[in-house]
Amino acid sequence: MSAHRIPCTHTGSLPRPDQLVQLMFAVSDGIPVDQEALQSAIDDAIGEIVQRQLDAGVTVINDGEMSKPSYATYVQDRLAGFEGETVQNYFFEDLQDFPRSAEMVAGNPGRRKRKAPSCTAPITVTNGQAAIDDMVALSAAAKARGHDQIFSSAASPGVISLFFNNDFYASHEEYVFAIAEAMRHEYEAIADAGAVVQLDCPDLAMGRHSAYADQDLEAFRRTISINIEALNHAVRNIPEEQLRMHLCWGNYPGPHHHDVPVADIIDIVWTAKPQTVLVEGANSRHAHEWAVMKELGVPANKKLCPGLIEPQSNYIEHPELVAQRLQRWAEVVDPERLMAGVDCGFSVHVGSTSIDPDVAFAKLAALAEGCQIASRRLFA
Repeated sequence: MSAHRIPCTHTGSLPRPDQLVQLMFAVSDGIPVDQEALQSAIDDAIGEIVQRQLDAGVTVINDGEMSKPSYATYVQDRLAGFEGETVQNYFFEDLQDFPRSAEMVAGNPGRRKRKAPSCTAPITVTNGQAAIDDMVALSAAAKARGHDQIFSSAASPGVISLFFNNDFYASHEEYVFAIAEAMRHEYEAIADAGAVVQLDCPDLAMGRHSAYADQDLEAFRRTISINIEALNHAVRNIPEEQLRMHLCWGNYPGPHHHDVPVADIIDIVWTAKPQTVLVEGANSRHAHEWAVMKELGVPANKKLCPGLIEPQSNYIEHPELVAQRLQRWAEVVDPERLMAGVDCGFSVHVGSTSIDPDVAFAKLAALAEGCQIASRRLFA
């Protein structure tokens, strides 16, 4: 029997320890916080998170985004130009049909704390050291435990443009390319540390029923084409095999009945440079799309990392279900071109974790076990 194993990973954010959440909430509220205490809490959390991933059997690990208040809005602490008023420049179209669901989503403490000021000046890098520090901490924590397969997630130019209103640049294209050039330094810092760079791209899917809901499909496709051109510009110096991207329809417990079908966008997604594409494959709205991808085909130079567990539910997926799902995806691409993943993050904003944090790691353990089961079958 072959010893080959399909690697398993996740999407980036993991539940933060309570102490770190409270410190980050204080920072968000403008309450003075001892910076040494904050950094110590971050460092301790990274060590704990790395160990818990390894204990669960995850093979490609990260720092759980412990240093970031959010997967996208953290950039305002690293870039200049975002100085206007905080404006929620988008809504979720599906939630407009279900007001009580909208209240539940809006009431999440992590989302309430999220701040995204508008862009009112030229975008420049003010703290290029932050990404380097992130990678030093992650690399050290992994090395101390004898592990070297690491990744780090970063906001894509497109999702930054989605969160932060443009009140300065003459066009969306000019704006997103300015972001791309500024973020290039962060992406290259991650790559220079020997890690895989993950670009988070909810703009390419979630954008259809949020920031770009007023656009028809063709206009939306033009917008995301520009966003991908900007992404490719930003990662031009990084090999494609060191890049992966997360295609996301929004990690919130809504009905999602306005989600754009993958068939409407995937041809454009394939034009992005990253070799590996993370897609949703576990939740009730997108679990069927493995068959769509099988019918449409996947370019020979691309790999897939389908979500096999769902981060918004306390149900712990049975490892056999995980294996069955992975075996279905092996009908889409050869097993050598697969990774096993999670639909989205477990805590995309500080304090937004919607399930028991311990359950999150139990779900990762189920993912790893199911991946082993499928690997034995697929490589027998």
